[in-house]
Amino acid sequence: MDDRYGTDVLARGWRDAGRITPAEVATSADLVVEVAGSDFVGAVTRIDGMNVELEDRFGKRRLFPLGGGFLVDGKPVVLKAPAAAPKGRTRTASGSFAAADQRARTARASRIFVEGKHDAELVEKVWGADLRAEGVVVEFLEGVDLLEEKLDAEPPTAERRYGVLVDHLVPNSKESRIAEKIARGRHGAHVRIVGHPFVDVWQCVTPRALGIAAWPEVPRGIEWKVGVCRALGWPAEEQADTARAWQHILSKVITFRDLEPALLGRVEELIDFVTVP
Repeated sequence: MDDRYGTDVLARGWRDAGRITPAEVATSADLVVEVAGSDFVGAVTRIDGMNVELEDRFGKRRLFPLGGGFLVDGKPVVLKAPAAAPKGRTRTASGSFAAADQRARTARASRIFVEGKHDAELVEKVWGADLRAEGVVVEFLEGVDLLEEKLDAEPPTAERRYGVLVDHLVPNSKESRIAEKIARGRHGAHVRIVGHPFVDVWQCVTPRALGIAAWPEVPRGIEWKVGVCRALGWPAEEQADTARAWQHILSKVITFRDLEPALLGRVEELIDFVTVP
């Protein structure tokens, strides 16, 4: 005999028997939605957190919480937030692809010496992530005339290579003479010394990044950084003023595109040299 009421009125799910479960619909722009129990019908214009904004045919906009209580094509639905778009591969400031969940590796014996505090800060800002991923330590070199002493104290080998970035490395300069002497000496095979042609590493930052037409010409007899600050209308009375000027310049460097190619190529050359198998 057919029991119209079922055999167990206390069985689990008896209240939901015959009830239609609303479909879940990901909210998207221009989806036409009717608010159940209301005459309001509108198209989705935006998602604001856990709320959806609808615009009716008269241009009136209203905000509703996501969830149930909506109809699409006359059928009940549960509106949910759209799935997050998959993120593309991100790049480091140097332009390299960043590996997902990449951790710094154990430091190599090879390392890079950078002459000048500002130079070292600039290298860290643009290439820091790459260097940590490669396990390359950057050491501040107070002056290129101290380089030979450092090499004698801990001589380079095929397994411990040294790259050196020198400030203002131009022909016939003191820096170039020191670099040539080391290259000819007993450490030369495992040391790579490169440099940029600018008066100071400040000029390695492109004028475009700073919003200026060009770096100022500083007359002979005036300390270059002081002359630059004065020409640009920045304070230049004491060392703290030039330190603040550098921090301002450094803050404008976001990616490798904010640096001159003459520096970019040299740093990449050093990284390749010290990470070769």
